[in-house]
Amino acid sequence: MNKGLAAVILAAGKGTRMKSALPKVLHPICGQPMLYYPLDAAQKAGFKQLKVVVGHRAEQVTEAFPDKDLTWINQTEQLGTGHALMCAAESLRGYSGPLLLHCGDVPLLRPETLEQLKSYHSQQQAAVTVLTAQMPNPHGYGRIIRDGEQILEIVEEKDASEEQRQVTEINAGTYLFDADFVLSALKGLNKNNSQGEYYLTDIVAAAVAAGKKTRALCVEDPTEVMGINDRCQLAEAEVLMRWKINADLMFGGVSMVDPTTVYIDNGVEIGSDTTLHPNVHLLGKTSIGKNCIVETGVVVVDSDVAEGSHLKAGSAIEESSIGVNCKVGPMAHIRPGTILTGNNKIGNFVETKKSVLGNKSQASHLTYIGDSEVGENVNFGCGTITCNYDGVNKHKTTVEDDVFVGSDCQFVAPVTIGRNSLIAAGSTITKDVPADSLALSRTEQKIIEGWRLRKQKKS
Repeated sequence: MNKGLAAVILAAGKGTRMKSALPKVLHPICGQPMLYYPLDAAQKAGFKQLKVVVGHRAEQVTEAFPDKDLTWINQTEQLGTGHALMCAAESLRGYSGPLLLHCGDVPLLRPETLEQLKSYHSQQQAAVTVLTAQMPNPHGYGRIIRDGEQILEIVEEKDASEEQRQVTEINAGTYLFDADFVLSALKGLNKNNSQGEYYLTDIVAAAVAAGKKTRALCVEDPTEVMGINDRCQLAEAEVLMRWKINADLMFGGVSMVDPTTVYIDNGVEIGSDTTLHPNVHLLGKTSIGKNCIVETGVVVVDSDVAEGSHLKAGSAIEESSIGVNCKVGPMAHIRPGTILTGNNKIGNFVETKKSVLGNKSQASHLTYIGDSEVGENVNFGCGTITCNYDGVNKHKTTVEDDVFVGSDCQFVAPVTIGRNSLIAAGSTITKDVPADSLALSRTEQKIIEGWRLRKQKKS
């Protein structure tokens, strides 16, 4: 059964103070559900067997992680942290070695800290090692009661004496146990406390009574062990996580004019010498290449932007691919399915959707290109529209290489424009245009001289 170190992640709570229909552990932080971070930290610290205890809206929680190799354990009644581990005990049958217990609502704990906990636990040969922090205001937390290095007990706030409440070292809720010991000690837990719950903290007292070593590792930065119980704490965690993401990118060679106003999801990749201006949002599975400029107010979602590209102010890009040395915007909307193959210009108030534009093709302003295949060196004049929807179905427009489209033209799809053609300004094209042609579709201009003067005299 031993397939690596085991961890139990607690994710069964409702999160009443969030005042939300969404389970607490699914509230997003920097583009990932809160539970993603404890799972990721445990895996990176070497814990391969992950047992996740779920309860409130369990199905919704499990569906949020379809690609993870996890064991889901249902805690139908939430009777405390000790009870949660009892529920997981059967899935741990036959496992011996270090057993990590971590909370699903503690997203800021780093893998490096879990690795330190693992090393310290091993060095001390402890039965229980508790992760702790020094809190100037420890209200609401369980207190660590020590005798030198030995932890005598962990006392919950509601059960603590006035003297014990003065202790500032608190229980962070993350433990490393000797699996054989803790699974045996669970049988001795009871609910004789103010909450009427099985406290996992009572395992410490049980270890002391059995003559076992109990130890604590105190984190340097107490924000790492911050638990999320309400939306204010959620927002605070997002700020801290976002700063870490931005700082890592800046150390990697990315410039940010004001990093406090740049919003980047976990997992977004950005190349060196790229500059991000204020109020940029880079979300989902997005990558930005080297030497790019991303101006104020740009939003990029689930898209790839190649090196040397310039995204101008106020532009939005969704589920698209931007090739090398492209210029997009200002105020352009690149909708899903757009592929700019390289050296393209998509100017102000241009919208594209489900279209491929070949090398050096451009639309400088006020144009809509939808459901289209566009060759190389094509120029769309101002106000060009691909009329791709007939009210029932979408149709394709094909524009071959070296076509020049004058201003205020409409292509009524399906239609193909042959290479090296010129479409005269103001034309509505309803039929295919052969290569090397001029297409002109206008009514003849009529002039009536003196008409305006005669009208003015009558009025």
